[in-house]
Amino acid sequence: MTRKQLAEIFEKPESGEWGEEDLTGNGVNVLRTTNFTDTGVIDYNDVVKRELNIEKLHDKWLRVGDIIIEKSGGSEVKPVGRVVYFTGKENEYVFNNFTSVLRVRCKDSIDSRYVFFHLLNLYRKRGTVRYSNRTTGIHNLKLSMFLNNESVELIEIDKQKEKVLSLDLLINVVNRRKQQLVDLDTLIKSRFVEMFGELNKNPQNWEEKKVKDVFKVRSSKRVYQTEQTLSGVPFLRVSDLVNRIVGEDENFELHISKEMYGEFRKKGLVPKAGDILVTTRGTLGLCYIVKEKDEFYFQDGMISWLDKQNEEVNSVYFVHLFKTDNIKKQLESVSSGTAVKYLSIESLGNFKVLLPPLSLQNQFADFVQQIDKSKVVIQKSLDETQDLFDCLMQKYFG
Repeated sequence: MTRKQLAEIFEKPESGEWGEEDLTGNGVNVLRTTNFTDTGVIDYNDVVKRELNIEKLHDKWLRVGDIIIEKSGGSEVKPVGRVVYFTGKENEYVFNNFTSVLRVRCKDSIDSRYVFFHLLNLYRKRGTVRYSNRTTGIHNLKLSMFLNNESVELIEIDKQKEKVLSLDLLINVVNRRKQQLVDLDTLIKSRFVEMFGELNKNPQNWEEKKVKDVFKVRSSKRVYQTEQTLSGVPFLRVSDLVNRIVGEDENFELHISKEMYGEFRKKGLVPKAGDILVTTRGTLGLCYIVKEKDEFYFQDGMISWLDKQNEEVNSVYFVHLFKTDNIKKQLESVSSGTAVKYLSIESLGNFKVLLPPLSLQNQFADFVQQIDKSKVVIQKSLDETQDLFDCLMQKYFG
């Protein structure tokens, strides 16, 4: 076994291209960091085309086995330096100017997929953070420094391939489980359309009401910075609520004391089960149904609270109504702000929604409940497989 610097393993990194807007539809496929996934697989669903000088793209065309690394982008939560592995059609895709391509020199003794997993593991451990800086809000990776300072332990090529095979088997299962969850969400959307049709046209002449006529539109009690604590009851910002809605890992930085939370609860200032929280700053209109076991508080002005007053509306129906494209467009039209979109309590309260018969809403909610049971089983399998993958990554690469 030997250790080699990454700079010794790879050819000189190629920088990407961006070109001009494609006005003819005959442009070149350019992969961006929006095509990166957390598992290192490229998402080809939204590949942009750009006008580029094909004669100058000789070394820019992606080849099977190329590793694309993000050199500009990222955030505090997701550092710059993500990597993906190219397995697509050769000479059909290039990569943009926020990325570079890494190509292994000695393919007879080094498996590029093995090195890719090493880079993926390094990134997952936030190993790129110390090689990044910020300019005008953008995180940049000092790629040359990164490649010259980081190394990988090389074993015999056959053993490299064995480890790659084990990891690929697991990552394929992870991706299949994720796709199953996506497919179930698509099934719910299809069922919604099947039951309620195009709500913007209202073919059934269902009743239309303002949100404030169905819910009491409220905000939380303001919590000042001096009242926040290091532990206790989680205090959710918009990003925390979004993570909870989309199922991302939760890592609460802000809290309030249990005593303060208890006082709020006594005064009726804490949402009850069935109430809905709506994101109203930045990402607009994402909804979360409060559960019986929930114990958290939330930031005023960023999240609005729909206090359910009666049984006119099923919360599950309402949440899925707010996922439709028609509602999203309407939310954008009534929002304020330029750099950061904002939806006031007044605007949300005056927002009009269609109310099909409650029996139909309940029927849809029952369908969602059955689908959610299947999602729980799939999610459990996904979590177990992901844990096994993580253990193997730790075992192979430290």
